[in-house]
Amino acid sequence: MNRYEPREIEGKWQRLWADEGTWEVPNPGADGFDPEKPKAYVLEMLPYPSGEPHVGHLKCYSVGDAIAHFRRRNGFEVIHPMGYDSFGLPAENNAIKTGEPPRVATERSIDSFRRQFTEWGVSIDWNREIATHTPEYYRWTQWIFLQLFHRGLAYRTRAPVQWCPNDATVLANEQVVDGRCERCGTEVETRNLRQWFFRTTEYADQLLADFEKLDSWPEHVITMQKNWIGRSEGAEVVFRCEEAGLDFPVFTTRPDTLFGATFFVIAPEHPELEKLVAGTGAEEAVREYVNEVARATVQERGDEGRPKTGVPLGRTVANPVNGEEIPMFVADYVLMDYGTGAVMAVPGHDERDFAFARAFDLPVRRVIGPAADEGPGDEGPGGEGPGGEDSEGELPYTGDGPMVNSGRFDGLDNREAYDQIVAWLDREGRGEASVNYRLRDWLVSRQRYWGAPIPIIYCDRCGTVPVPEDQLPVELPEIGDYAPRGQSPLEAAPDWVNTSCPECGGEARRETDTMDTFVDSSWYFLRYLDPDNDQEAFSRESADHWMAVDQYIGGVEHAILHLLYARFFTKALADMGFLGVSEPFSNLFTQGMITRDGAKMTKSRGNTVSPAEYVARHGADAARTYVCFMGPPERGGDWTDEGVEGVHRFLSRLWRAADEIAGSGDTGSGPADSTALADGAGGDTRELLAKAHWAIEKATGDFNRGFQFNTVIAAVMELVNEIYRVKDGLLEDATGREALRFATTTAASLIQPFAPHLAAEVYERLTGDRVWEVPWPEADPAMLRSDTVKIVVQVNGKVRDRIEVAEGAAEEEILAAARSAANVTRHLEGSEVVKEILVPGKLVNLVARPA
Repeated sequence: MNRYEPREIEGKWQRLWADEGTWEVPNPGADGFDPEKPKAYVLEMLPYPSGEPHVGHLKCYSVGDAIAHFRRRNGFEVIHPMGYDSFGLPAENNAIKTGEPPRVATERSIDSFRRQFTEWGVSIDWNREIATHTPEYYRWTQWIFLQLFHRGLAYRTRAPVQWCPNDATVLANEQVVDGRCERCGTEVETRNLRQWFFRTTEYADQLLADFEKLDSWPEHVITMQKNWIGRSEGAEVVFRCEEAGLDFPVFTTRPDTLFGATFFVIAPEHPELEKLVAGTGAEEAVREYVNEVARATVQERGDEGRPKTGVPLGRTVANPVNGEEIPMFVADYVLMDYGTGAVMAVPGHDERDFAFARAFDLPVRRVIGPAADEGPGDEGPGGEGPGGEDSEGELPYTGDGPMVNSGRFDGLDNREAYDQIVAWLDREGRGEASVNYRLRDWLVSRQRYWGAPIPIIYCDRCGTVPVPEDQLPVELPEIGDYAPRGQSPLEAAPDWVNTSCPECGGEARRETDTMDTFVDSSWYFLRYLDPDNDQEAFSRESADHWMAVDQYIGGVEHAILHLLYARFFTKALADMGFLGVSEPFSNLFTQGMITRDGAKMTKSRGNTVSPAEYVARHGADAARTYVCFMGPPERGGDWTDEGVEGVHRFLSRLWRAADEIAGSGDTGSGPADSTALADGAGGDTRELLAKAHWAIEKATGDFNRGFQFNTVIAAVMELVNEIYRVKDGLLEDATGREALRFATTTAASLIQPFAPHLAAEVYERLTGDRVWEVPWPEADPAMLRSDTVKIVVQVNGKVRDRIEVAEGAAEEEILAAARSAANVTRHLEGSEVVKEILVPGKLVNLVARPA
């Protein structure tokens, strides 16, 4: 008998697929395009090429490849491309540390990814391969930037950034660890710099409304995006600081509490903070506080139990509803991520404001009394005092009730008065109804080297000038020093920075910021459609045919930003007439994380898994099948060496069965006809054929029910077990061998999406055909019906045997068969049955005790 040699088998089929271009798919109008076939665009989130592929990549691409194979064999023309999100910080940080150019490290890593994806046998159309760091790609990233700029969706303004004073550079969030620069350990500060933004807020309503088109997306992902967008209805009211000559708009969902505002708080990142405190004597204290806050995470600042801290600003603002001057503070519990970065503090009716008032000994005023049936406080207006409790009931009070201390609105129920108050604010010119979003415009500037240059030129005469489209790409220059020193590393390339103005021809300078790498990954799925097009980012014809992506696969960690930005890009490009769809991904599948020893894999824990090691030892088919068998793919699972070894043994058993059947005699060519074989067949032959059709039905159903790959694979395992149970008896005659051949080729056909190499080898040996060219098998309903039922027999709750009885057999007949089963009889010796429990169609439990 031949031995199963996965590496030999896998190399053979990978060479054939590469030589024949098996997975290549033409675009509409090209040779070989079949307009009759329905399309399926199957796409995994593109990887960042840093080092070697890890086990998360193995899972993502194993899941995606299984879906692609299943769709192909169900009659779809499948596009399944590959690319690399190859700009970004890891390569640049490596360059700063080692001096190795980012391009060199990145392209070495891409080579490794490409080689390993090929060794895994992933069915990729390599003709569509892209990498975002190449000029051929980022030329069109820059072109999209210009389209957004021309339509007012890209703009430049001042914004707070995290700053390392030692390295003199802006830091991305990922570079700040425990409030310190990850590179040098210096405490981070906050600075305001001019930055480029995309106006994502312009599409906030549409981003929310179009979730109706995405009802197949995971509900938790939709919820996360809705919360991130955070639509709220309320009023915008302006508080004025006359001394500083500044207006501070405030968004509130509770205009009914305006009369209760006793102080005013702005966020440490507020753009007017520096101007506001100038000349007050509070400058140094405020600066120290802001820098301290920069070292805290948003989650820490938003913690309800966090002690309230802040600094008085030495200024007041006028409450627009009563003219009262109230003191101003800067405090970390106010965030720029919501509203305007400023809040009217109403400590009588807000928990956080109340805690701050207690900490700073500030007045607390009741403006809504409790309802009459809520106990104390229903007899009249409450008092006020420094940080204390209301005389008629405890504060803060967050319920509804009659308004008090609110001028003309006293006595009205606060909910009924809500619209009246907003209308009054509008008539008086003090405010207006407003809708607010938690969503903020997307800051895309990065003061870094390894990214797509922003195609903007600055001219003293003409101002901000877009680079003409015929001058794209603005190529990233080669430099020798990648360390930022208070400015982008590109500033160190004067021959590149200094240029001429496209409008007046005078001296000008290029923008030295590069784009956030999220920009690159917000449209890559469109470039896959037309990767060699040097006239446009993608043709409308190819986009109209392939878009939207039919199945998108990736980690839930990208559920908010990446997916939101890709949706924004798609909607903006559709509004410009470049696309015919407004949503990029029709269906979304988020795979779970693989852990080891119950913990997330990290180098520091020493529990990482190298796919290359397991592929070398057990073969790609075993590694791929195992990551899909660990559990429901959306939940993840815990990696064990025993688990992957078990899957390897299962594949070896399938191989050995096929090898034995192929060597047993003339078993014919082409798929066996199970219908013809079933005519007149009985016993093990019929049972094997029935099991094969059961496996087909089970696998097909579980593929279509949310990609439950673990149960698909389990069904094939059951079929292989049945093959081994009956194999020795059926090899003796021609009909039996044909039944074995049918069952074994069925097992190979069903396992093909997970173990494509072994499946191809087994199927070809037993039929002469190529399994990936054969339609997905269909179960014969006639073979799914059975005239008999298998019943488990227990003695005192322990399984002792199984019996087979006729469908619809009488209860006494079933119990008699159960008592007479060989292994049951043995376990009943010396005992008497005191109770017989029958679960129809499933089990018999005989309760016995010593005689």
